[in-house]
Amino acid sequence: MVTTTRVAHPRPWRSASSLPVFDAPPQAGGEATRSVRIPLAKPHPSVPWGPFRPKAFAGEVVPFTVTAFREGHDRIGVLVRLTAPDGDVSLHRLRALGDGFDRWTTEVALVQEGTWMFRFESFADDFATWQHAADLKIAAGVDEQLMREMGALLFERAGSQKARAKAERARLVRAAAALRDAAVDTDGALVIVRDPELAAVMHARPLASLYTVGAQHELLVERDRAGSGAWYEFFPRSEGAEVLADGQIRSGTFQTAIRRLPAVADMGFDVLYLPPIHPIGRINRKGRNNTLDPQPGDPGSPWAIGSDEGGHDTVHPDLGTLEDFRAFVTAAREAGIEVALDFALQAAPDHPWVREHPEWFTTLPDGSIAYAENPPKKYQDIYPINFDIDPEGIRAEALRVVRHWIDQGVKIFRVDNPHTKPLQFWEWLIATVNAEHPDVVFLAEAFTRPAALQSLASVGFQQSYTYFTWRNTKVELEEFLLSLARDTADFLRPNLFVNTPDILTEYLQFGGRPAYRIRAAIAATAAPTYGVYAGYELYENVARPGSEENIDNEKYEYKVRDWDGAVERGDSLAPFLGRLNDIRRTHPALGQLRNLRVHWSDDDAVLVYSKHLDGDLSPSGKSDTIIVVVNTDPHSVRETMVHLDTTVWGVPAGDAYEVEDLLSGARWTWADHNFVRLDAFTEPVHILHVKETR
Repeated sequence: MVTTTRVAHPRPWRSASSLPVFDAPPQAGGEATRSVRIPLAKPHPSVPWGPFRPKAFAGEVVPFTVTAFREGHDRIGVLVRLTAPDGDVSLHRLRALGDGFDRWTTEVALVQEGTWMFRFESFADDFATWQHAADLKIAAGVDEQLMREMGALLFERAGSQKARAKAERARLVRAAAALRDAAVDTDGALVIVRDPELAAVMHARPLASLYTVGAQHELLVERDRAGSGAWYEFFPRSEGAEVLADGQIRSGTFQTAIRRLPAVADMGFDVLYLPPIHPIGRINRKGRNNTLDPQPGDPGSPWAIGSDEGGHDTVHPDLGTLEDFRAFVTAAREAGIEVALDFALQAAPDHPWVREHPEWFTTLPDGSIAYAENPPKKYQDIYPINFDIDPEGIRAEALRVVRHWIDQGVKIFRVDNPHTKPLQFWEWLIATVNAEHPDVVFLAEAFTRPAALQSLASVGFQQSYTYFTWRNTKVELEEFLLSLARDTADFLRPNLFVNTPDILTEYLQFGGRPAYRIRAAIAATAAPTYGVYAGYELYENVARPGSEENIDNEKYEYKVRDWDGAVERGDSLAPFLGRLNDIRRTHPALGQLRNLRVHWSDDDAVLVYSKHLDGDLSPSGKSDTIIVVVNTDPHSVRETMVHLDTTVWGVPAGDAYEVEDLLSGARWTWADHNFVRLDAFTEPVHILHVKETR
């Protein structure tokens, strides 16, 4: 059967004829065994938020980890048995972490999409137990003949197993005879005990007893776009918008927005996210800068969905027709870009739902309908949905709307404020949609508390916004990025947007152009998925007073930007973004989340991390290592020493190796301690490729 995994050493067993031969029947293990000799506990991947499946994306390297031990000093072995969606079974041996907590691990790159099954299995490793004791005792002159005879019996036992290759069996029999041969002295016996080739044979097919089988678990592997991609957000009404002679602005359309697609593709983005494209309410429409006094020509917020022209299943007439939208999706696909559409479950006061289903909203004691609020803020142009009065009706309508846009070619949905809706609703909706369309991806705009964010990811959201935008110092980023890579990676996939129409952080407001380069470089290299909202490449950094939003915010007006002129003047970050995305495409280590390792610098503003991918786990078959060194202070020049654990990528401590800066092209010879100089105004970041690692 064709393999569906890429696996680090040792190679997995794959067929019934090549699986290990055990001398005793398995014992049921489970995760809280009370009677077996070699218990298995704390299996990972897992989800701490309930009985939900952990997940991965196609090509992701997944660590399988479990706690296993036995009494005394005898050696054990631990395996994970994987069953792919097509039924292919493979068995992978784990290595001991040696951390004092009896943890065992291995890594597997899962390629095939669908539901995988995995279970951990443990056994007494009889050869390893003998080898350890014999090495100590024979060298010390204790029980030498007994140890030699015990080893001979083990080699005879292994040599009698017909599942082994004939040459291997003959070699084991010869080893048994040599241990019994009086002409072989103590040193000769120790050569056999310590023979690495014999040990490798016995490791690959161990002599096992006390075999224990753990519980079965599921792992969902989704398509690669569920966990990797470079996102770009733009408002189609601004792309191709024109200023008329009277100063009014004519809206862009899907047809004019198509002209922007080549530039998005040239920057290397492969997902294009559109805010809501539906009719916008006229009642309580917001004016420029979120005022309650709209002027003629103000288009309103796209998130105030619905009017007499239609609701969530309708295209805003200024943008074109449904046919125009389908043509836009097709043009994007031909440019190598997938379109993501906003799904915002809320309504403007003049949405058809308000007339047809008033029970879907909250009526206050004075007879009015409650506005959306984030006290003290009020969103007078939006009514939130009440899920408690007619939950079945709302479910049916939400599913109908999602199916409608899937029929138009949309397979990715960015969900607005999911944490303000019931968790059970999302669990049901995503499961129902993915049962019909496993390739549909939902991104949660979950700027909320960790419990809510992680629960949304657990119940099915393929991706999540995070607090990345507010993590800016070295210490904050070290803690944050490590948590994403280790603590929640089994179920939460972060999408590191650097900005949004709602978020212009103080770091970007006051950090100048270096801040924009720094944040983009970190986002693009720290996680497989990141995003940019249009205008970032133009360094738009002026906020509306007292807010964290851009002044003259595009949520409430058209934006006419001179993209080409900015590039010609050298005032655009687009070439830098294009270079980042090119680096991401050509270096598979950056396509992984769980492989991030934080290293150390002597400067409290210089962040250092690496990403390594072994050749056995890489789609190219070649290892790949990236080191990122960032000056997180956009106002300074930093000179410091960085200290690296080079063993992560197979270079012994103290050995030299070559690195190339993928941004500047500079090459250096590095070791584990290196001097760096990072000038925030000219070169705030090194993205270093390590040459020829394992």
